[in-house]
Amino acid sequence: MSNSDISIKNSIDVDFFFSSTKKLFNLKLLSKQVGFDRLITEQNIHRPGLALAGFHELFSYKRIQLFGNTEMKYLIKLNKNQCRKSLEAFFNFEIPCIIVTNGIKPLPDMIELAEKSSVPIFGTDLSTTKAVYFLSDFLDDQFAPRQSIHGSFVDVYGIGMLFIGKSGVGKSEVALDLIERGHRLVADDVVILTKKGEGILIGSGTDLVKHFMEVRGIGIIDVRSMFGVRAIRYQKRLEIVIELEVWDSTKEYTRTGLDTETLKFIDVDIPYMRIPIVPGKNLTVIAEVIALNYLLKHHNYDAAKIFAKRLNHKLKKQINIGERAVNYFEHDFE
Repeated sequence: MSNSDISIKNSIDVDFFFSSTKKLFNLKLLSKQVGFDRLITEQNIHRPGLALAGFHELFSYKRIQLFGNTEMKYLIKLNKNQCRKSLEAFFNFEIPCIIVTNGIKPLPDMIELAEKSSVPIFGTDLSTTKAVYFLSDFLDDQFAPRQSIHGSFVDVYGIGMLFIGKSGVGKSEVALDLIERGHRLVADDVVILTKKGEGILIGSGTDLVKHFMEVRGIGIIDVRSMFGVRAIRYQKRLEIVIELEVWDSTKEYTRTGLDTETLKFIDVDIPYMRIPIVPGKNLTVIAEVIALNYLLKHHNYDAAKIFAKRLNHKLKKQINIGERAVNYFEHDFE
């Protein structure tokens, strides 16, 4: 799978940050609405204790600045002239925005200098620890590498299953059949994969398409309106990739499942299977079996390995594999 369509967001503006987080973290604007066009270019949060004390050599001023109890108490303990000089030196840097935690009100000098420098100040009732956790998680999502994939993404028995293949091969139809059987659609046609930590990819749809599907011969359908909220979810971890392809007699398809293949997305290897399509093949049931088999493997039960182990045990004992496996019962007892 080509990584040519991987994208990494380099910045977000303060306006987008505030509009996206004000309800999530009860963020309130404490200054005038200035500097909303400023860019946040780093995903980490910075607590400017050393910068306020006058040490600016390693000041990460491009990050969101978080003022908690420590920073505010330090400023309060300074005399008026020292506090003013500390804040003036602080606001000489191109700071994107400031967040004050624990419901603390910023000092009047702080608001004055922030507005003069066009730096917005926000406040939240969250503790500093919680604010760092929630804001860092939000920023990690925004700056995470993304890749768009053409396919259908479905939650089958709790397993995130991505169907890929050539256009018209039947990806949406399989997804639709799974939805009708009680499984949940994440996205159809365009799937956005986001790298969330090492080895974890989260798939979701686009804001435009969401849970609409295109079914050839029918047109566009709204899965949520048709099947209800139980039939959708907004995001899911990607765990299996299934490529649907028309049966090709020249190709070899796995028969035992002992050899596992992977497909790489954003430097993450995901288990991969190729399923040939032939008339009469029930792809929906096969997809459910793949999901259940994955769950068994997750619980350390691998049917292919257990069968291979039994086979080797028989061969070592030189027992005729074709002989009757059980004794004859005179009556049909279990």
